[in-house]
Amino acid sequence: MEAIKQGLLDKLSVEQIKVELMRTAFGRQSTLLSRFDPRVLIGWYAVMAVVPWFISNKFILLGLLLPMIVLTLTSKVSPLVLFILGFGLVSEIGYILFGSLLFGGSFAAVWPLMTLTLKLLVISLASIAVFSSMDPERLSDALLSMGVPAQFSFGVSYGYRMLPILIEEYHHLFHSFRLRGRAPLKKGLFGWRSVLYLGGTAVMTFYPLMLNTAKRTRTTVEALEVKGFTYALVSPDAKRLKLAYLRIRPADIVFMAVSLLYMAALFGAGHWISL
Repeated sequence: MEAIKQGLLDKLSVEQIKVELMRTAFGRQSTLLSRFDPRVLIGWYAVMAVVPWFISNKFILLGLLLPMIVLTLTSKVSPLVLFILGFGLVSEIGYILFGSLLFGGSFAAVWPLMTLTLKLLVISLASIAVFSSMDPERLSDALLSMGVPAQFSFGVSYGYRMLPILIEEYHHLFHSFRLRGRAPLKKGLFGWRSVLYLGGTAVMTFYPLMLNTAKRTRTTVEALEVKGFTYALVSPDAKRLKLAYLRIRPADIVFMAVSLLYMAALFGAGHWISL
């Protein structure tokens, strides 16, 4: 039991969470979806993120869910992300069940209320599968080639790359506050004094974090300006050179065609089968 507890604590440590976030944010290059053009993946995700909202047939939603599960598994998604998704799904089902029973319903009323859960699950798995297969650079270049302003596309890439740095710095600042502070000598009933102390420390840690982030951002801006970043934003030659590697290949067309044909067949079958 002690070994299991220690293993769980190791998996939930800040360092492990940082590693898992980096794996998810920076993408994996050996997955099925990583072989396709990022613009195709964004277009495919846009369809999968919008279409489920207009579907109320659970047969169609379950049919969309199956390929999402397969693509998520092939994308080698972090177990931490899957755990958070599963925890949210179980919590939502429990909330629906509790609300149904509280207002005089029964277990039979849960199934009709599961439509929203299926929609959210399809969209969530699609987003996890797509964005965990693209690194920030490819995502930024895809947005830039689709006409998104260069400042915004760069901001997306910069935000991705800053995320693990901010987590690590928050970790260091939090421990710095704890080293310089004084924990309560008596924890109180259910440890409420310790919880209050850690909560206050966590809030105070955000203030120096924001200051350090502002300083780092200013340093980054000055470094980019020295390298001609502003000129590169408006230069057609620089943009063309940056996006030269993006090409829509036959595999991308096949992927989109198979996806659309599958959805058409699913909608056709859903016309005769209703859940």
